[in-house]
Amino acid sequence: MNAVVPVLKETPTRTLSQLPRAAVEEILQRAFAEDAPYGDVTSQVLLPADARATAWLVAREPGIFSGGEVFRAAMVMQDPDARVEQLVADGATFKAGDRLMNVTGLARAVLTGERIALNLTQRMSAIATQTAEYAALIADTGARVTDTRKTTPGLRILERYAVRCGGGHNHRFSLSDAVLAKDNHLAVLTGGDHGKLTAALAGVRAQLPHTVHFEVEVDSIEQIEPVLAAGVDTIMLDNFSNAELVQGVALVNGRALVEASGNVNLSTIAGIARTGVDIISVGALTHSVRALDLGLDIAVDLQGSVELP
Repeated sequence: MNAVVPVLKETPTRTLSQLPRAAVEEILQRAFAEDAPYGDVTSQVLLPADARATAWLVAREPGIFSGGEVFRAAMVMQDPDARVEQLVADGATFKAGDRLMNVTGLARAVLTGERIALNLTQRMSAIATQTAEYAALIADTGARVTDTRKTTPGLRILERYAVRCGGGHNHRFSLSDAVLAKDNHLAVLTGGDHGKLTAALAGVRAQLPHTVHFEVEVDSIEQIEPVLAAGVDTIMLDNFSNAELVQGVALVNGRALVEASGNVNLSTIAGIARTGVDIISVGALTHSVRALDLGLDIAVDLQGSVELP
């Protein structure tokens, strides 16, 4: 991931929907059950029970922050009386050396929560940072960049939130949210006969409530008209060249939203956006991001506690 502060210094303030607290707590409970199933033996034998600590989440490199509520919840889960302050807002730009969060609480609790809090905020901030790079490249177009279902199992709600922190948008959350007929679905549905495509898709459309979005993926120009004739809401042009995307957008002519997918990266997204597509879905926002380098700088106060030998 490249340093992004010069590109993102004008990032606007965003109104972000809050992460559901119950979902965050469920993720953290699973994480702590894996990381400290019977407690943190190291902290228990090295630190007095009443030792307190103040620690700062500090950036080692620039980026976009995401995960303040996750950090807070991780610390409070270990010490309900911990005081946690968010110093940089989710969605805001930071530079190397900036303090992002502050926590004061029992030293054992802070150190037990450290790795889980870091793992999640590092990944969420990395996703936000990378999303912002993509979004900045198409900011002067009418296209929006969206995530995909190529997320870490069990962490999708956090990773999708991080995409929003970076100025991106979310695609469907799960298989239950919308109909998205891809090439394998169509092969089974039509038996490989494209002549059956319109009737087959129209039959699907007739079964759907009016509130369910209907999207279909195509991999050739020839499929566009038969798919549109079925009354779909969005048509996904998969692995089209830019010239083919221009042609596809012209054929659709506003009858459906047009999504581009496949072969999207930082060097190609601007050209794709200029073809006139409405949506560009990018699996790389979440599936292969490198964790951002954040650290926890800690100071322990032993005043009034048992002296260490």
